[in-house]
Amino acid sequence: MASTTMGKARLIGAIALGLFATAAAAQTKTLTKEDYARAERQLGYVTASLVDHNVDPKWLDDGNLWYRDHDAKGDRYLRLDAASGKVEPAFDHAKLAKALSKATGKPAKAEKLAIADYRIAADGRYDITLRSGEYGCDLKGGGNCVKSAKKAGKDGDGEPNVSPDKKREAFIRDWNLWVRDVATGKETQLTRDGVKDYGYATDNAGWTHSDRAVLVWSPDSNKIATFQQDQRKTGEMTLVRTKVGHPEVETWKYPLVGDKDITMIERVIIDVPAQKVVRLKMPPDQHRSTQCDDVSCFGGWEDVQWAPDGKTLGFVSSSRDHKQAWMRVADADTGAVREVFNEKAKTWFESGIDAINWRYLPDSNAVLWWSQRSNWGHLYLYDLATGKLKNAVTKGDWNVANVLRVEEKSNTIWFVGTGREPGRDPYFKHFYKVGFDGSGLALLTPENGEHRVSLSPDGSRFVDSYSTTTEPPVIVLRDSADGKVLKEIARADISRLKAAGWQPPEDFTVKARDGKTDLYGLMFKPTNFDPSKKYPIINYVYPGPQVGSVGRRGFTDARRDNQALAELGFIVVSIDGMGTPYRSKAFHDAYFENIIDNTLPDQVAGMKELAKRYPFIDLSRAGMWGHSGGGNATATAMFKYPDFFKVGIAESGNHDNRNYEDDWAEKWQGLLTKDKNGVDNYEAHANQKYAKDLKGHLLLAHGGMDDNVPPYNTWLVVDALIKANKDFDLILFPNARHGYGEDSLYMTRRRWDYFVRHLLGAEPPKEYELKMPAP
Repeated sequence: MASTTMGKARLIGAIALGLFATAAAAQTKTLTKEDYARAERQLGYVTASLVDHNVDPKWLDDGNLWYRDHDAKGDRYLRLDAASGKVEPAFDHAKLAKALSKATGKPAKAEKLAIADYRIAADGRYDITLRSGEYGCDLKGGGNCVKSAKKAGKDGDGEPNVSPDKKREAFIRDWNLWVRDVATGKETQLTRDGVKDYGYATDNAGWTHSDRAVLVWSPDSNKIATFQQDQRKTGEMTLVRTKVGHPEVETWKYPLVGDKDITMIERVIIDVPAQKVVRLKMPPDQHRSTQCDDVSCFGGWEDVQWAPDGKTLGFVSSSRDHKQAWMRVADADTGAVREVFNEKAKTWFESGIDAINWRYLPDSNAVLWWSQRSNWGHLYLYDLATGKLKNAVTKGDWNVANVLRVEEKSNTIWFVGTGREPGRDPYFKHFYKVGFDGSGLALLTPENGEHRVSLSPDGSRFVDSYSTTTEPPVIVLRDSADGKVLKEIARADISRLKAAGWQPPEDFTVKARDGKTDLYGLMFKPTNFDPSKKYPIINYVYPGPQVGSVGRRGFTDARRDNQALAELGFIVVSIDGMGTPYRSKAFHDAYFENIIDNTLPDQVAGMKELAKRYPFIDLSRAGMWGHSGGGNATATAMFKYPDFFKVGIAESGNHDNRNYEDDWAEKWQGLLTKDKNGVDNYEAHANQKYAKDLKGHLLLAHGGMDDNVPPYNTWLVVDALIKANKDFDLILFPNARHGYGEDSLYMTRRRWDYFVRHLLGAEPPKEYELKMPAP
């Protein structure tokens, strides 16, 4: 009797279990390929082509611009005469297409030429840059294009640096600096004592390692300022490329945090005609910039500036920890060096936000200096002879972001600023001018929006493209004297974009961790959004300190894959937390020497506030993803906030900054020190230390040939997770660099799959393939 009863109970249990399994299976939503296709239509390689007349004019000279005008019919390349306002075709499109087809051996369409750059040569020919290379085109008669020959020289020569008069180009060969006469091809060796790891003008320390020559030509093209770079004791980084057969090893100099011996530079000035090298009379200097992670940035070596007459050189040196900067002047003939003044910061010193903003002005006996000493980034004028402060040029609770032009004859400065206009988004950039003495401060771009500015070479006019996150750009030509609109060049049209289902993100403001400070962010919703439903929330994060999560505040048709992810059934947000730029110095300093903070207290506080404000956000299903610094932050979130974040995707994270290049980490976390027990100040900020606390689903990804953030950063976390007996997922791209290159679309799809499966609780379509359209 008892066995019969037990049998019936088992049968009932089995039926109930079967019914439960059937119900559970029925409740598991399956996304289709069409769902993914709808999401893919929100990616930039689709949306960009649907924005019409969003032009980006480039200056050909002081009075002429060229630009590509795109609409549904294709592309037209136009030339604008700035004085008259006349617009005409830049060239005969049909004839150029025919000539390029013949030169490249591939069909070229007149309405789809895909020109990356365009210049008019002195003889009237067109210099055209395509993906396949550079071409010189003569469209007279039948029209003819010839691919530009590679610069004469031996294999292994570095990328040349062309002189201001375009007659010479300097390059590196066998660790020494050479020049080549452009007209004749004659080569001259300028230095002779350069050897491996102690070469001239080399750009190969840390995550930046190229073959270009780092140097600054004097205005008359007769002198070169550069350095001999000492890496003889600097540690190395090694990566191994995956291939059939013996592995291919890549090794270069990569100093790490705390290394006793790091890369140093010995500054020199070279008289090119005389082939004379003058060493500056000073000790070896730090391989540092006042703004970037490399000694050079923004396309040049802006911390070195020549006097107009080429007799002296102004330059700024930075301490290893970036806390102190010295303004100095060198005599080009003797190498004598004089310190003008220096500034020391409690946390870190920078010379700008978007650019290096100091200027050497010997004709005015002055130095224009940028500092955050007032808690905001402002300009100051110093006496060059005495090093004494003359006056503050700008002041107030706002920032100078980028000095674009300084005119000594009129004592005028043109710059981009943020946060000055009351009642506007503090991240909006506007263009201003001001006198050396601080007088005449004038707003030249009055419209409420984000302004992108391009000055003419002579500074008399500028192109202004202004927009918001919801309103597409208006592109105008303005007078630099007063901002008067000289001509409306174009208005971007997003009719086709909207017709295809596009919608803009929503701007929002939330409070930071302190409950007082405003934080700004963007929210992305599905285009079929239903306010009665509950949606999981995904936070895209980049914690800074050098940039934030949101990016530029103006219009863009796609912000990474934020809207695409939203289309799959999520609310996606990005929030610029405390510790990111464009606000006050105190705001930016929020987690100085506490780098594992990663703005996460602000991200959590902001997401909680949004969930209270919007009932459609399901905070019990919160996820995060990020790349590089965002990958670091995501892993930290999964380990330090394991009950809040349920799913995380950490791509290419610098999880332990002792395994990252010295320059970046020592600036934000400080120099490595050890306590009496031998524990260093970086230990508590390494993600692998907290891997044991993982509760949710974590996907790690890294490129095997990542020469920015070496993959060993992720391997440390992988090892710790294994030792802690934690389940996790891992994607390795064997030969990919930091950004994954051709593997990036695969990573995007896998990212979607992971959030769909583990955060949405649905099943993704199997192996959906994202495909970028053919160029």
